[in-house]
Amino acid sequence: MKINNVGMTGVNPYNLQANKMGNIKESKVKSSDKVEISSAAKEMQQSSPILAARQAKVDELKIQVEKGNYKLNAQATAKGLIDFYRK
Repeated sequence: MKINNVGMTGVNPYNLQANKMGNIKESKVKSSDKVEISSAAKEMQQSSPILAARQAKVDELKIQVEKGNYKLNAQATAKGLIDFYRK
């Protein structure tokens, strides 16, 4: 018994696979991502006066340490640590 025209005749299955892969690549290229930043996030990105004051204090302490003028108050440091952990 002879069966004719079963399946896809005259079509190269490897060509179909290559075409599918090409379509996937093209669809990826066409799509693009967008990022939107809310107004609240934009406000958070702005430098606050607290950060500027903190940076100024850090710079001042850095200069004192480099010059050797910085004196550590061990009592105040210990009290601050104890107060922090007792909260």
